[in-house]
Amino acid sequence: MTEYTQQNAGFTLIEMLVVVVIVGVLSAIAAPGWVGFVNRQRVNKANDAVLAAIQEAQRQAKKTKRNYSVSFQSNSQNQVVFAVYRTQNDNGTSVSSTDIQSSMQPLGGDVGMQPGQLLFGTNLNGENTVGTSGTSSTPVSYNLTTPAKITFDYMGTLPNANFGTPLIGSSDPPGLKVVVAVPNSGSPTQPSGVMRCVILQTLIGGMRTAKDSTNCS
Repeated sequence: MTEYTQQNAGFTLIEMLVVVVIVGVLSAIAAPGWVGFVNRQRVNKANDAVLAAIQEAQRQAKKTKRNYSVSFQSNSQNQVVFAVYRTQNDNGTSVSSTDIQSSMQPLGGDVGMQPGQLLFGTNLNGENTVGTSGTSSTPVSYNLTTPAKITFDYMGTLPNANFGTPLIGSSDPPGLKVVVAVPNSGSPTQPSGVMRCVILQTLIGGMRTAKDSTNCS
């Protein structure tokens, strides 16, 4: 009769430590790339939502033959909210700020964006108007306690639009910019280099999307 001996199999402590170190190194290498990917996807989706809101206001203006506006704002919870609405009531009076605030909804709420994940900015300082400082257009501001408003008339064009002053070396004005950006990790109230924007550049309401600080600042 042959007798078989069963030996215990397993890993030594050194082997397990080596595996832990390898996993840690790989995680440290992969984590920044994954975070960057998630951030880019997040601003892409938010920028798509901004573009859709602006296009909806323009579409409703053409459809109803009435002025329509879209307003964006950062609320007290540091969440980007927006509203698309008729600029005037049936009696010709302007829509009240209370009514606008009550119709605000979270930007990108349908894709699970949380407060503080994105910064919202614009270079508007009035309805369809780019802010100016001296002879130059003001840069994008991310301190939006009041709504930034873009209005389309019954033809879908931008009435009384001021697209700003061309930058040095350029013949084109900066345009009306709506920007979404990932907060800077060292200064959460300032944007990082990961940003996207929608730019309106023509009186007929032409718009385009762009990315990065070169185009969106």
